Amino acid sequence: MSAARSRRRGPATLAIDVGGSGLKASVLGPDGAMLSSRVRVDTPDAPSPDELVDALVALVLPLPSFDRISIGFPGVVRDNRVLTAPHFGNEAWKRFPLAERLGQRLGDKPARLLNDAEVQGYGVIAGQGLELVLTLGTGLGSALFRDGELMPHLEFAQFPAFGKRTMNRYVGKAARHKVGGKKWNHRVEKTIEAFRTLLQFDRLYLGGGNAKKLDIDLPPDVLIVSNEAGLTGGIRLWDERRG
Repeated sequence: MSAARSRRRGPATLAIDVGGSGLKASVLGPDGAMLSSRVRVDTPDAPSPDELVDALVALVLPLPSFDRISIGFPGVVRDNRVLTAPHFGNEAWKRFPLAERLGQRLGDKPARLLNDAEVQGYGVIAGQGLELVLTLGTGLGSALFRDGELMPHLEFAQFPAFGKRTMNRYVGKAARHKVGGKKWNHRVEKTIEAFRTLLQFDRLYLGGGNAKKLDIDLPPDVLIVSNEAGLTGGIRLWDERRG
């Protein structure tokens, strides 16, 4: 065991947040605290799997050493494989083993992969009751927890919204640019109330790059959270109960 790891008293985790607009990474200590500053680059335009892996390898070069890897990805993920990549639009993503491939490129390190909103949720939830996480970014990300346990992933982003549009197109980044901030804020309000009716959540957390664009009065059970949780939540992917 290295002296640095001995001082940490546990493994260091490379946490990666893959977004539709940006790629971010940091190294976390055993308690989930950042051991390094966050690094960020723009996401390549509609990257293939190999292009994204190359970009991530380059991104983390300046970071300190680590023992394992956690990755948050904007799509449906199962068994450390990507099932859908709606922001990247490339058939090559279907069932791509991103965790395994990136782990191999970064020194044969063990790696785990989860939906990005679910990773962020692990960084903010209280672990009591029904907690919903919505991320407002390139599209709409979502994660649902009950008493701290992650529920099966529901791709709310692809659900019909109000009219024929999906939730992605209703409150995503392109929609905000198209309709303007005031109307987009109203859409987010309607979306919050729709989820309240659907799920009767106890707490709703709003994250993602566009959460800071909100200019509405939020009820006490709706909170805006830091996007750093998209990285710091990565430590929870290694909980023993997750296996």
